[in-house]
Amino acid sequence: MALKFPSAEWTAAFKDAVNANAAYREAGKGWTHGKVAYVVKADPKLGTDRDMAMLLDLHAGECRNAEYVDGDAAQSADFVIVAEYPKWREVLSGAVDPTKAMMQNKLKLQKGHLGTIVKFVVASKELAKSATVIDTQYPD
Repeated sequence: MALKFPSAEWTAAFKDAVNANAAYREAGKGWTHGKVAYVVKADPKLGTDRDMAMLLDLHAGECRNAEYVDGDAAQSADFVIVAEYPKWREVLSGAVDPTKAMMQNKLKLQKGHLGTIVKFVVASKELAKSATVIDTQYPD
């Protein structure tokens, strides 16, 4: 059964998909830089009147925890990446490379050090690739 994106159920499935991705485990093994939040901007078409986020506790190639939280709670992350729903859909469905999206300002690094993100380009790509294995219902 397809999981609605964004949602708590989808976020839990994303954690499992990340942990099942051996390529992410290898590429992310040097990541000791803290939590990452993927913030989806509020969108009435999605039924959200506030920003929502997937707060990922990433460490050494593992996703130790993943929570679906509001945008305010996401600010506790060390790295906060923000985008409108259509941009997240493009990245997490595999249609657009996450690094390219960030460099084109489609995904915005609101908090965190860009140089650190750049060092983990392969890990970022593998995180996004992990999402492609989830049976996802993207609202149109």
